[in-house]
Amino acid sequence: MNAGGVPENGQVVIGLNAVIVAIIEEQPKVLIVQHTPETLTAQHETLTDRALPHDDRHEALPFGPFYPLKHRTLESGLRSWVEEQTNHEIGYVEQLYTFGNQGRDPREEAGGPRLVSVSYLALVQDTAPTAIETAIWHDWYRYFPWEDWREDTPALLESDIIPALRQWIETSSDAAERQDRYERACITFGLDDTPWNDELVLERYELLYEANLVAEAQDHLSDPIQIGFRGTAMALDHRRILATAIGRLRGKIKYRPVVFELMPPTFTLLQLQKVVEALSGSRLHKQNFRRLIEKKGLVEATGKIESQTGGRPASQFRFRREVLMEKQALGVRQN
Repeated sequence: MNAGGVPENGQVVIGLNAVIVAIIEEQPKVLIVQHTPETLTAQHETLTDRALPHDDRHEALPFGPFYPLKHRTLESGLRSWVEEQTNHEIGYVEQLYTFGNQGRDPREEAGGPRLVSVSYLALVQDTAPTAIETAIWHDWYRYFPWEDWREDTPALLESDIIPALRQWIETSSDAAERQDRYERACITFGLDDTPWNDELVLERYELLYEANLVAEAQDHLSDPIQIGFRGTAMALDHRRILATAIGRLRGKIKYRPVVFELMPPTFTLLQLQKVVEALSGSRLHKQNFRRLIEKKGLVEATGKIESQTGGRPASQFRFRREVLMEKQALGVRQN
């Protein structure tokens, strides 16, 4: 280890992470693998028990190392790890982001290799239980409860997070830093009548991390502060990876029809609206949503009626895949 804290050996370990998303009972779910410190160590080979200082830190995304002699491509390696750890096969998958910041792996401090993780976003419809007890579907708002605005402004924001952020702003060392913190808090968390941007999931989490207001940020503190219940913590920086995926998906449904990767072959317009609301964390105006879907020609009627709606029978629709060949914005939400 040199004076700057950078490994002298220059080695890099490549990891593969999967954010697997499904809609279950109108809720956005992510497939989580519950690890012990021993299984985490075995799968990433560079991790130590220091990575999981608390019992509730064992929740992780499916992940594992890339083996060049075993895996033909990064994506094939990812699919192999997902199937092994969750017993699920994934269909639609896209590369999300590459995470390679210094210090992601605790052993790096001791001169170990840099951990660079290539993350992927997968959208699935198969949510059947598996024989693997440690692979569990969890509501993604379990990790980001401040992101769910479907009913109203999340109580946690007004009672806990906003006051904590204002206190953090006031502890700034000088006026310039105070103004910078205030502006970033306004942009990300909508302070003082600033509009809320549902795509800034990662930016909100990173601001809370910088302010030491989430559990993952407490690892380096000798005397961790009381943080309250601000979402369930995850192993290493997996909650940051999940935040990146949610923000990406919220943005993408506005201009590409990826939401239909989460829908069954036939559905009602209300079911489609509920899925979009679940992903975006906000309620949509029913008539405006239907006019948008009709204007863009995203769906076509099947001629069948869904009677098991709990209310009036509703027409069934299916995704019109021909629109993929048309050059236009194909999202299901207005920007």
